[in-house]
Amino acid sequence: MIAHLIRTTCAAAIAASALVAPAAAQDDWKSELPVFRVGLLGGENEADRLRRNECLVEQLSEALGVPVELFPASDYAGVMQGLLAGQLDTASLGASGYAGIYLQDPEAVEPVFVSLESDGSNGYYAMMYAKSDSGIEDLEDMQGKSLAFADPNSTSGYLVPKAELEAAEIDIETYFSRTGFGGGHEQAVVAVLNDQYDAGVTWTSGQGEQSQGFSRGNLHTMVNNGLLDMNDLSIIWTSNLIPNGPWVVRKEVPQEAKDIWTDWMANLAETDYECYKDVSQGEGPGFERVDHSFFEGVVAMRERELQGSR
Repeated sequence: MIAHLIRTTCAAAIAASALVAPAAAQDDWKSELPVFRVGLLGGENEADRLRRNECLVEQLSEALGVPVELFPASDYAGVMQGLLAGQLDTASLGASGYAGIYLQDPEAVEPVFVSLESDGSNGYYAMMYAKSDSGIEDLEDMQGKSLAFADPNSTSGYLVPKAELEAAEIDIETYFSRTGFGGGHEQAVVAVLNDQYDAGVTWTSGQGEQSQGFSRGNLHTMVNNGLLDMNDLSIIWTSNLIPNGPWVVRKEVPQEAKDIWTDWMANLAETDYECYKDVSQGEGPGFERVDHSFFEGVVAMRERELQGSR
């Protein structure tokens, strides 16, 4: 009787441990990743960046079961270096920023999503703008004038405008009176409005109402934040279509955490559209899955830019 009781008790204990063990194993990754760190690109003032991503912190923390922390960088390079150093786990990058990371370490991050535009397309535009009362109406009027790029690691705020102007046989060093970097997209617009530069370049979906800063992009965000009246700006040049920048995740993030993050991102437009608009900086039907092949053209462009600067 006692032997039977011992056998029964042991069997029950083994069965119970078998039920607990898989659950414990599923949470093992949390010791490797006690905090999930999200990098936020510069270009918008820090308070607005943090406010826009409050829903991400709340919802993703609950889904992951670990704290989510935001790390707003002062420029693009800060987020890129954070990902390369393993100090950040995910971030939304421009295509050029992703290319810059890839060229330094192809195994550092993987691109997973891009935001879709209102019509379902997955690209956007660089636009050059000037003050509406400046008398500057097109690129020809910019000869001898000053131009503010946004950031040296920005696709729309530097890499593509520079490449397309050079392809049009415009020598940037001699065509403009001077060029410089505004320190970010929002800062460059402010510099133009304050007459520190004659024109600047930024990113936009190119869709929707121009009076609202279009449907997505820096101008749209500034209008929504009460920082810009589009009547004060004129669009004087538009690039060819640029691949939307990716949300990337560090490759060494535990797979369980990646899966939870991926599922949350993939369904965000359906589960909380207001949060999706804040996180993606505009309207659209949701995120689209991508991989490295989507950015090969920009990687090649960035590589040529780096070789030309050596």
